[in-house]
Amino acid sequence: MSHSLHTRVRRRLVPVAALLALAPAIAACGGADEAPSTSGTSSSAGGDFPVTVTGDDGELTLDEQPQNIVSMSPTATEMLFTIGAGDQVEAVDDNSNYPEGVPTTELSSFTPNAEAIAGYDPDLVVLSDDINGVVDALDALSIPTLLLGAAEDLEDSYAQIETLGDATGHAAEADEVVAGMQERIADAVDAVADQAEGLTVYHELGPELYSAGSSTFIGSVYSLFGMENIADEAADAAGGYPQLSAEYIVDAQPDLIVLADTICCAQTAATVAERPGFGTLTAVQEGRVLEASDDVASRWGPRIADFAEAVAGIVQG
Repeated sequence: MSHSLHTRVRRRLVPVAALLALAPAIAACGGADEAPSTSGTSSSAGGDFPVTVTGDDGELTLDEQPQNIVSMSPTATEMLFTIGAGDQVEAVDDNSNYPEGVPTTELSSFTPNAEAIAGYDPDLVVLSDDINGVVDALDALSIPTLLLGAAEDLEDSYAQIETLGDATGHAAEADEVVAGMQERIADAVDAVADQAEGLTVYHELGPELYSAGSSTFIGSVYSLFGMENIADEAADAAGGYPQLSAEYIVDAQPDLIVLADTICCAQTAATVAERPGFGTLTAVQEGRVLEASDDVASRWGPRIADFAEAVAGIVQG
């Protein structure tokens, strides 16, 4: 996989895609946008401190409710604002673009700089990757850090939301967000249970034809619907993100195509239909090409529920 594609997918979101994970509907799909285990105790806004939470970098004890949070992860940014901790967020990285109006800075999540982050005087930094030893560098500056890496499945996503709820004093709100996501996703799956079962799906990460298999976060969403992922049979799984050939896709005849490259690469149902041989695909002929927002399909936050609803909508036709 090219470095540019891996970066586009992995950092905008998760390791290249990882589910799933997503505001009342996906941009190009006709929808609108909605705005590891934890320990310790915290109640709704304000919570009870000190509180201890657990991230990928181990346990973190916060003596007081953080009021100057720096989010270096677009997914964490969405989670923080959704659970009501937005007012506590002082700065976010240059890839955090949702919800509208987040305090975006020039802080790079690709090449994080501990000193630059420290310039915002954070009492909590949330990251999704430990690049260039940034976690140790922040620790050396005595800045509390919480590393929440790409979720492997929906349960990981829910756990991260709850972790952030505890860490910010919004545990009750986080529980409500998780419950709402679970209900919406379950309703979306139930709405098309008979129609979706057994459908084959091709998830496109880029026009280079990289895809995401069932072992990835986004792939786990399709599994909930009982769909069969054509990437699973690829010879080189590439960690769940194989590069397919046009011939492979045409031979697989997917019933559903999901484009997660509409923003980065201007791909649409029309451009797909124009590719050699793709006009014969079942998904193209039956109008089952979902033009998803790259961001929604690549992050593992609250909007994954919107993604599930969009998938159900395209199945219903």
